[in-house]
Amino acid sequence: MRDWNLGPGDPLQLTIAADARLTATNYLDDHIWELDLSGGDPSALALRTTYGLRARLMRLFPRFTENGKTVNDPAAFVGPPRLRRFYPNFLSVTFSPFAGVEVTADYWVAASQVVTGRLTMTNRGVTPRSLRLEWVGQLSPLEGRSMAAEQRQSVVVLQGQVDELFPVLFLTGGPQAGPGPYSSLALMLELAPGATRQATWALAALKDQQESFDLARRIAARPFDAEKARIEMLNASQGVDIVTGDPDWDAAFAFSQKAAYGLFHSPTEHLPYPSFVFSRQPDQGYSRLGNGSDYPYFWSGQSPFEAYYLASLMPCNADLGRGVLRNFIAVQDPHDGSIDNKPGLAGQRERFLAAPYLASLAWKLSCAGHNIEFLGAVYPALASYFWNWFSPTRDHDRNGLPEWQHQLQTGFEDNPLFEGWHSWAQGVDISTVQSPALSAALYREAQCLMQMAELLGRSSDTITLKAQAEVLRKGIESCWDADAALYRYADRDTHLSPAGKTLSERQAAPEIEIQKEFKQPVRLVIRIFGQGEALKRPRVTISGELNEKPQFEVLDTRDFSFSASGAVATTEKVYTSLGKFEFEGLSRRDRVSIQTVDLTIADHTLLLPLWAGIPSKHDAHTLVFRSILSAEQFDHPYGIPALPRLFIRDAD
Repeated sequence: MRDWNLGPGDPLQLTIAADARLTATNYLDDHIWELDLSGGDPSALALRTTYGLRARLMRLFPRFTENGKTVNDPAAFVGPPRLRRFYPNFLSVTFSPFAGVEVTADYWVAASQVVTGRLTMTNRGVTPRSLRLEWVGQLSPLEGRSMAAEQRQSVVVLQGQVDELFPVLFLTGGPQAGPGPYSSLALMLELAPGATRQATWALAALKDQQESFDLARRIAARPFDAEKARIEMLNASQGVDIVTGDPDWDAAFAFSQKAAYGLFHSPTEHLPYPSFVFSRQPDQGYSRLGNGSDYPYFWSGQSPFEAYYLASLMPCNADLGRGVLRNFIAVQDPHDGSIDNKPGLAGQRERFLAAPYLASLAWKLSCAGHNIEFLGAVYPALASYFWNWFSPTRDHDRNGLPEWQHQLQTGFEDNPLFEGWHSWAQGVDISTVQSPALSAALYREAQCLMQMAELLGRSSDTITLKAQAEVLRKGIESCWDADAALYRYADRDTHLSPAGKTLSERQAAPEIEIQKEFKQPVRLVIRIFGQGEALKRPRVTISGELNEKPQFEVLDTRDFSFSASGAVATTEKVYTSLGKFEFEGLSRRDRVSIQTVDLTIADHTLLLPLWAGIPSKHDAHTLVFRSILSAEQFDHPYGIPALPRLFIRDAD
């Protein structure tokens, strides 16, 4: 077990929460804490939360007094705080408030609604020491009352109220109300040379004062050393200690594993296995509606893209990853094999087909085919889900190259081609574009399913999967741009990758004439920039031609995506010539922009064919050295960026 020695300036991740591997977490009321090594008002070594934004702040910190001198600011400590141990639910810090006095502060989130810890104080000097320890509870509620000392069952505790919660702070050793300016529990400590004194505290916050007190006292009575050993043994068995020779990198790798395990919540009636949230911070973890339906995107379910990535951060606990995969299968539609892209612990659904990373995830979790029993259990569901991607609703032109249904499926919500909120983005309807990233992911799924089928003796499945993989491979290769050394998006219907052009940008009018012909069919993006009051019900009628045949199209309100700056819509049809545009529901103060779709925009998802093993050796070499390692493209000091530098500079 490594003994770390980290402080300010080092890589740190000091958030702790209940560990789903050790206790049943409360997904709807989860108290998440973060340790500050300094700072705040007053400056202190403080553990803090907001109870999911129900309080402005709840802080716990120590104050020490000796010979009339009181310190709580780490800057005034003789030895500043140093982080020694860290796990998803546990932190251990050492410091010296006075010369010769060493303190170890342990913090442990024992369950979703209770946090506890222990202070171990040792006299390293040669003379006796007389100290006063104050354990401060500083609560700033939005509604309720601050912490105050009260007596409960012959014990002095701190009690307060925040919203419907009643936090109760309990300290062992028979404390009294502290004399300082902050509500605290105080202990007098007499330390002989070499002597050690320990004090355990616990803070529980339930909806009943007595229940909070009972829980805090019960947790404080648990054998701390045994619980600490249990936590250390679990994390030692399920973590990888990576030694690089660079302490910062070592800490970053260790914290990544801590953070990954800390994202998990216990199963519920809606998902049979532990699932994860995307972040777990002190402002999160509380559902005001009490059912989780009001949780934001980061807490509303598990997605395939994040599940695949998360599995790589937990190499010694494939069971947890397998549970995540089984959660997806648990919500599968038995009729058509579809799996929702983001099933949640509260029954949330995103109502899009899961992004095609589940078979790849299963192959990874089987240790590349070594767990045949696991593969045999999940293969039928994964095969059915794979083929659902090729249904007519997802493969518009039935060419074996499906389209994304929604930008959220991609895992890259701020894509400048599809995102419609910002003015620098096009806002193209993603279902009108064939993405090399999607085809590459499906190709990788087909390859993984083929390997599973071979292990499981399903030779007939292998033949059909191989044929579909070949269609995908050819479709991806057709998107290769040798001059740009990169794959390109292609139009769903024309299979071209045209550069975009602004055809008109002007004040709104009932009619706009654009007499324009194109050598190749183009798709249009119409953006309306609203002025003054919000847009109500825009409607656009387009007249044009496709290869000298009349084209007529109406875009009404449901075809537009709305944002703070207006609305944007993509035409369903393509045109080789344009004529008249008729607008309804607009004000003359609004502005209208009409553009052809630009599919030459590059982003990091276009590198996915390399991951899938698509390009030839020559093309792979070209992609790596002319795009990924190009300073004008994706070569970045901190890794591959989402957008090449050329686009970022142009956007600026």
